[in-house]
Amino acid sequence: MSQGNERIGEIVRSNDVVLFMKGTALFPQCGFSSRAVAILDHLGVPYETVDVLQDPEVRQGIKEFSDWPTIPQLYVKGEFVGGSDIMMEMFESGELQQMVGKAEA
Repeated sequence: MSQGNERIGEIVRSNDVVLFMKGTALFPQCGFSSRAVAILDHLGVPYETVDVLQDPEVRQGIKEFSDWPTIPQLYVKGEFVGGSDIMMEMFESGELQQMVGKAEA
């Protein structure tokens, strides 16, 4: 496993809810990351963010780590959830609320 993948794995394991995104929660750098942050903020769940624009190794590595080509990427309790479109679908169905509720418990 590459050093980048090891770092990503450690981040995913050490945070119940983590969003790999472009920018920060206070200043998202793309519309998809902004939507993902808005969903998590609406849920009121504590979460960590990782700005992939600050680290090219993480930016490329996260795509390989999850086998998912786009960013943002949400992980809950170590499990890859998906990007902002999947987050929105899960939010609208109530599935995301259940998933993050279990992560908080």
